[in-house]
Amino acid sequence: MILGVVSDTHGRMHPRTLDQLAGVDRIVHAGDVGDPAILDRLATVAPVVAVRGNVDDGALAKTLPVDEVVDAAGTLVYVLHDLGALALDPAAAGFAVVISGHTHVPKIERKRGVLYVNPGSCGPRRFRLPIALARLRLDGGAATAEVVVLEEGSP
Repeated sequence: MILGVVSDTHGRMHPRTLDQLAGVDRIVHAGDVGDPAILDRLATVAPVVAVRGNVDDGALAKTLPVDEVVDAAGTLVYVLHDLGALALDPAAAGFAVVISGHTHVPKIERKRGVLYVNPGSCGPRRFRLPIALARLRLDGGAATAEVVVLEEGSP
């Protein structure tokens, strides 16, 4: 199973996002959606799971949970916007993967057997950071991820 992972669209999505998500089984949006139309556009590619970010307010905030548990082919994935708000031990809770956003910095790392994935932002550029998303592959309990850079950061 392949999950497309996006975050921090802030109401705008890079034009290459949907093409780069083609073929994924599910899409996870790690918050700061900014406009519900983003979720509708993502849903044209695959089913979408999304959480609320710190800029999601009003009606959007009422429809999105703060966190979400995704069972993807028997692999448990915990999704929240700000990793700093993580209030559980993912390894002890049985999660193989934690997905977050917020920083706009793409990052993949493994700690205590848990894969942490931050896809960066596929929305408006922040500072000189790249515009990116991630692909998360789940295969027989093994989880691997890669960052897909849509536009390089400026020097």
